Amino acid sequence: MTANALLGALVPLVDDLARDLAEGERYRRLLKAVRTLVPCDAAALLRLDGDWLVPLAVDGLSSDTLGRRFKVDEHPRLQLLLEAEGPRRFPAGSRLPDPYDGLVEGMEGEQLEVHDCLGCVLRVGERPWGLLTLDALEAERFAPHDLDILQAFASLAAATVSVADRMEQLASRASQEYQRAEIYRAAVETAPRRLLGQSAVLRKLLDEVRTVGASDLTVLVTGETGVGKELVAQALHAASPRADKPLVTINCAALPDSLVESELFGHVKGAFSGAVNDRRGKFELADGGTLLLDEVGELPLLVQAKLLRVLQSGQLQRVGSDREHRVDVRLIAATNRDLAEEVRKGRFRADLYHRLSVYPLRVPPLRERGRDVLLLSGAFLEENRSRLGLRNLRLSADAQAALLAYDWPGNVRELEHLISRSALKAMAKQAKRPSILTLSAADLGLEPRQEMPPVPAQETRRADSFPVPPRPLREAVDDYQRSLIAAALVRHNNNWAAAARELGVDRANLARLAARLGLRQTTSGS
Repeated sequence: MTANALLGALVPLVDDLARDLAEGERYRRLLKAVRTLVPCDAAALLRLDGDWLVPLAVDGLSSDTLGRRFKVDEHPRLQLLLEAEGPRRFPAGSRLPDPYDGLVEGMEGEQLEVHDCLGCVLRVGERPWGLLTLDALEAERFAPHDLDILQAFASLAAATVSVADRMEQLASRASQEYQRAEIYRAAVETAPRRLLGQSAVLRKLLDEVRTVGASDLTVLVTGETGVGKELVAQALHAASPRADKPLVTINCAALPDSLVESELFGHVKGAFSGAVNDRRGKFELADGGTLLLDEVGELPLLVQAKLLRVLQSGQLQRVGSDREHRVDVRLIAATNRDLAEEVRKGRFRADLYHRLSVYPLRVPPLRERGRDVLLLSGAFLEENRSRLGLRNLRLSADAQAALLAYDWPGNVRELEHLISRSALKAMAKQAKRPSILTLSAADLGLEPRQEMPPVPAQETRRADSFPVPPRPLREAVDDYQRSLIAAALVRHNNNWAAAARELGVDRANLARLAARLGLRQTTSGS
């Protein structure tokens, strides 16, 4: 490469150091420059986060790569690059698996693996910051002098990431944030879940999390089932001054009416049958930290009144005790119900609703997040790859199209279960154990939703053509209601609150109906 060509690639990056660029754009330009200097099929920039390498930018790799995290001790090539003093190239005959096998953009099939690979560690302040990797599908693509070029480029790349880090720190300090908007921790056995995505609606949500996270305001997190409301609560806690204190969670829908008050506020010995010892409630356990009330819309009205008193005064009484305890708790509530509508219907206290919704946060459903579905798929693919012992687990082009076209009524949770189920089924269909497994649209089994066609008038049946029931109508209706309630209780392990939610009725009304039908005596009395 001539000196002019080298300067032509490097000078724009030097100019970028003084420009206010988004982190992603800065890194994209970095990878574009290195591929100009050292032609290759793919390049990636990964940041070291404890025992994990997190892709920040990729060029030439599939979109879902940005959703993956690579555990260093599971990828020997990445580990050797981190330990090397300078750039390192792996010979074409190396038996060490490449983490990008099967991920090069536009390439499908197990046989198309990376055959030439080089990379180098980026250091900031003498400490390893991350890796820059270059890969080619054909052997001997790289020449010896490419190592020298990459060595010269590494210093500028390190300066680029150092500038990006510094700008992020300054922005955080200016907005008085206490920590970055990352909810995972480094050096853990398994990667904790994080709010993953690049869509505009998710970026807006993350901005709001950063804004309100540093405060002590009560937050009401709303959204459909499976969108990740608990992850938002974790991110709010992680971004708060209480991050070193506990985050305590209670699922209000999973508790019988008789135990909700005890779980929240605690009880003293002898307060009720089975109370053999004093017990602290979730409020006391969360003292100094954060309490998440999940499915808060399921709380009985009587408990709502006591909860309101605690929120107003900061004092609580254990069940069976006259003594008051003062607690300092930051409250986050989550629900998939429309609490304003619940207030109008008399099922939720208006004063408690206004107390909880000081700062409402709506978590967008997956169908509004566009290509985030591919990033999330990448994270779930990586989890299942490790679980199944594969070198790589990826999606075919038609599988990616199917994921993007689907409506996702179950949101992120449905996507997670789909990837796990499809990977397991696809693995079982293989005649011999593969090292790289590609999931196709057929493996996913997603079918587009179709509207029900109108029934032609000539095919409609006359009302008088239905058979007359062989018993009184009231008995038939009672039996039908009894079977519906019993089936719902079986599906929810005799959880009356969950059954009521499924059936779309108030929990108290369901209890009264069940008592009239004689069900409460024959099922769990929770």
